Amino acid sequence: MARPRLRLRARMHRALLRVWALVPMGVRRVVVRAIAPSYTVGALCVIERPDGQLLFVRSAYRDDWGLPGGLLDRGEEPADGARREVFEEIGIAVDLLDPPAVVVDPDPQRVDVVFRARPVSLTEVARVQARSAEIVEVAWFAPDALPQLQTEAAEAMVALARQRAGGARTGTL
Repeated sequence: MARPRLRLRARMHRALLRVWALVPMGVRRVVVRAIAPSYTVGALCVIERPDGQLLFVRSAYRDDWGLPGGLLDRGEEPADGARREVFEEIGIAVDLLDPPAVVVDPDPQRVDVVFRARPVSLTEVARVQARSAEIVEVAWFAPDALPQLQTEAAEAMVALARQRAGGARTGTL
């Protein structure tokens, strides 16, 4: 009895998919956006200087240290958003290295595109300072002496480390 029900369900599913294919793309997008969960998408940078120290920022609304970055503007490419956010927050230009890692956190419905980066020039290293009202402190830390990190920063660093180790496991941490 269960087999005929499964076959009927499969036939109905295929029939509905054929009908769905006839719906104009714009209408399909509206329907999907209306019923699918919404996620925010941001870009973060793990910025490393030549001596291996890593840059972290402390924001006005959180106690722990985080990574420079923020939400992407509508239609903005993640790499462009990462560079823009770093410049807005700490006033330096960065080169993005390697492909980014992606962290999906379903609880707050957040996707972070995480880049490894380095300052464009050594003079940029000396110019690092808080440039945004949301950033209260900027500091370099040795990898073996990191401060208390925000969960998002720790997840981002783990995702990049996995990717660099060849595990390229991106997704929910």
